[in-house]
Amino acid sequence: MTFTEELKSRNFSLYAQWLGVLSIIIGFALGIANIFHFNLLILWSIILLACSVILVFVEIPLLLRICPTSAKFDALVRTITTNYMRAGMYGVMGVFQILSVAYAASSLIAAGVVLLAAGSCYLIAALKHQDFVSSKTLGGQGVAQMIV
Repeated sequence: MTFTEELKSRNFSLYAQWLGVLSIIIGFALGIANIFHFNLLILWSIILLACSVILVFVEIPLLLRICPTSAKFDALVRTITTNYMRAGMYGVMGVFQILSVAYAASSLIAAGVVLLAAGSCYLIAALKHQDFVSSKTLGGQGVAQMIV
C-alpha cells in the first residue's frame, strides 16, 4: 500500500499515525525552540521533547528493532497497541501541552493541538471499530519482520 492508497483507505488509525509523525516533528522543533525561554516554559519544553522521543518509537515500529533500547522500554511501547490506548496517550500529552497556556501563551499550544488531533483520529478509529493498521511506509505490516 503506497502513501496515497493509505490516505484513500478511510482508516483513521493511518491518519492518526501520520498526524503522530507530524507531532513528532513539531514536538522536536517547538521543544527545542521553547527550551531557551529560561522560565517555567522550560518544563513543558523538556516534557514535549521526552514525549516526542517516546512517540518516535510508538509510531515507527521499525526503530524498536534497529535502536538499542531496554527491555522495560520495549515492553512499555508494545503495550500501546490499541486505538484506545493510543488515543489516551495522545490525549494526555496534548492536554498537558495545552495547559502550558496557564503559565504563558507560547508556540507549545500548536504541539498540543496536533497531539489532540492525532488522539482524536485514534479515538474515531476505535469508535468505528477499525483495526489498528500500521503504515507500511513507517515500518509496519511486515517491513520490520523482513529485517530480522
